[in-house]
Amino acid sequence: MADVRVISNSTVKTANHRASGGRIELNPWDLRALPLGYTQMGLLFSKPKEPMREKETGNTLIHHFKTSLSHTLDHFPLLGGRLATTQHEDDTVSFFVDCNNGGALFRHAAADGVTISDIIKPVYVPPIVHSFFSLNGLRGYEGITNPLLGIQITDLADGIFIGCTINHVVADGTSLWHFFNTWSEISKGSIQLSKPPVFQRWFPDGMDIPIRIPQSCVNFKQSNEDFIPPPVQDRVFHFSKETVAKLKAKANAEIGTDKISSLQALLSHIWRCVIRNRRVDPNQETSYRLVVGARQRLQELPDNFFGNALMPVIVTMKAKELMEQGIGNPAWQMNRKIAAMTEESFKNMLESWSASPSFTILSNRNTLFTASSPRFIMYGNDFGWGKPIAVRGGSSVKFDGMLRLLSGAKEGSIDLEACFSPQTLEAMANDQEFMDTITV
Repeated sequence: MADVRVISNSTVKTANHRASGGRIELNPWDLRALPLGYTQMGLLFSKPKEPMREKETGNTLIHHFKTSLSHTLDHFPLLGGRLATTQHEDDTVSFFVDCNNGGALFRHAAADGVTISDIIKPVYVPPIVHSFFSLNGLRGYEGITNPLLGIQITDLADGIFIGCTINHVVADGTSLWHFFNTWSEISKGSIQLSKPPVFQRWFPDGMDIPIRIPQSCVNFKQSNEDFIPPPVQDRVFHFSKETVAKLKAKANAEIGTDKISSLQALLSHIWRCVIRNRRVDPNQETSYRLVVGARQRLQELPDNFFGNALMPVIVTMKAKELMEQGIGNPAWQMNRKIAAMTEESFKNMLESWSASPSFTILSNRNTLFTASSPRFIMYGNDFGWGKPIAVRGGSSVKFDGMLRLLSGAKEGSIDLEACFSPQTLEAMANDQEFMDTITV
């Protein structure tokens, strides 16, 4: 398959320069993501009639993308800024976003001869998809000298791919899709935003602002130098609305409740499949790391808050318990952990983190991690010539056990972008119990 050819790189700034300026202090939800890679999600479209090439004059598609992105940044000045630091005399450092209109990276590229079928038909996600994104390999703390937002438009033989890369320090998955949804609205000509973003972070009463972190805790570059991740592959599994409903009914019936959600049942099903196919020692503990949103649990956070508002929840079981007790018990354990996350839990986390900072580490051989959500509006992003054909993630934050939950193309269906070792993915493909729940 051909390599991706970069046609041009440029910087897109706010259309209204008065929209930029000021600073945004970061809270623990943001700061925990400093060592994490940027978040990358993209949409695959059929090719519009408008030509891709950009001219000095004329309203070509690339010019339209740049113009609409610039107007979108008017409403998201944070994404046109840079991270910045203040060094304090007590050997601590604080981080904030300088909304200086440094601009977002805009890249126009081409994958000559590559078709839509080349992307969506193979069993495994082709590695070339990772080249459909910009700012590859960057981590959150590198947003001091790099853009916080990178957009790449890649021209395919019969389609285009819009890749969005956002620094995780300033946005979680909810916020990434908030931006994507708004950009598509503006691209189609909307003037009144359906969901204007709110950037002001929330801090518990009495917390010192800015948060000061000991200098010894933020030597991220040195801590990442020696880690060489093992080889992994991506595969997208499709679960129909009917299959998800059956898994939910089965999990609830096993426990004798009606409280287990569709997602909890699905994740339990996936967890058991992975552990079964990894051939984990029956007495080995295995964990599933979930993230719980704060927007619905904290009165102080509006639904249109743009930033990070997540807290991890970890469910741990021995492999033999996972295998012997059906999908109901793991799903119920997830349900109880999530139900225990109260408003007080979130506030306590913020307060305890500022007193003793620690940073998110995702990769662990015996832990699965789920990111993203099928509740995000993905297939509703119409830039003016129709809805997407597929959703794909980039290479950032990929390791053995990373799972992305995506909305399916059909209403009510769920796609799972699974990142595992080639051996695990091959074993899953030969697992009839699992594959019987997959829609081809």
